[in-house]
Amino acid sequence: MTRVAGAVAAVLLVPGAATACSPSSDGGSSSGRGDARASGELSGTVTVFAAASLTESFTTLGERFEEANPGTGVTFSFGGSDSLAAGITSGAPADVFASASPGTMKIVSDAGDAAGTPATFVRNRLEIATLPGNPEGVSSLEDLTGPKLKVVLCDREVPCGSAAQTVLDAGGIGLTPVSYEQDVKSALTKVGLKEADAALVYRTDVRAAGDKVEGVDFPEAAEAVNDYPITLLENAPNAEAAEAFIAYVRSEEGQRVLADAGFLTS
Repeated sequence: MTRVAGAVAAVLLVPGAATACSPSSDGGSSSGRGDARASGELSGTVTVFAAASLTESFTTLGERFEEANPGTGVTFSFGGSDSLAAGITSGAPADVFASASPGTMKIVSDAGDAAGTPATFVRNRLEIATLPGNPEGVSSLEDLTGPKLKVVLCDREVPCGSAAQTVLDAGGIGLTPVSYEQDVKSALTKVGLKEADAALVYRTDVRAAGDKVEGVDFPEAAEAVNDYPITLLENAPNAEAAEAFIAYVRSEEGQRVLADAGFLTS
C-alpha cells in the first residue's frame, strides 16, 4: 500500500531494497510509457520526496504504479521543497525528488545528489484561496491589502512563497500577512479552518480542497508560473523501480492525472 511519511525525519531506510542500477543521462526521467507497468520485474519500495502541492496527484500515481507492479511499494514524504532538499543533502535516504521549483532542485544538484539532469514534468500557478462564497468579495490581488483582511503566505524560502512575492512585486503591492507558513498546504489550511480570510496558494491546492475554499484567479499569476522538476537521486536505494516511477509520472497516463489535478502539462 502506498504510504505517506509526515516529515523528512520520519522516512526510514527500507530494508531489502532492490539493487541500484546505473542512472540514465536524464535522471531516469525518460518519457513515452503509456501506463504504469514497467518492463521486467520490479520489487521493493520507492521512496519519493515530493513538494506538498503534489500530495493528491502523486498519491494517486503511487497507487496506480503499485497496482501495475505488484512487487513494489511507493512511500512519500511531502513537504516544503526547501526542507525536502535539505533532508536529501543531509543524507536522508530517498530514491526520487520532485520539487516545486528549479531553485530548490538546484540545491540537490549542486550537492551532487541528483543522478543526471532533472527534468520538468509539470508547471503550476497561483490563485487566491478565500473562504467559501468569498464573503470578503476578493476579486484582485490588490484586494488582499484591505485593512481588515487576514492573509497568509507561504514562507519566502519555499517555492509558493517565492512565487507569491514575485506576483506581489509585479503588481506593485505591499502586503503584510498575519503569518508565513512552511508549505502551501499549511497556508491553505489556515483558510479552511477560518483562521485567515485568504491565502496565495497554487491553483492545484484550491482544486484539491473542494468546497472548503473558493479560488480567485488574477492576471499577475502569469508572472510566476513554477516549473516542477523531478530526478532520480544519486544514491537511490531502489534505482530501477525509481526510474520506472519517474517514467510513469512523465507518461501520457501520468500527465493526465496531473492535468486533472490542475497542473499545466504542456
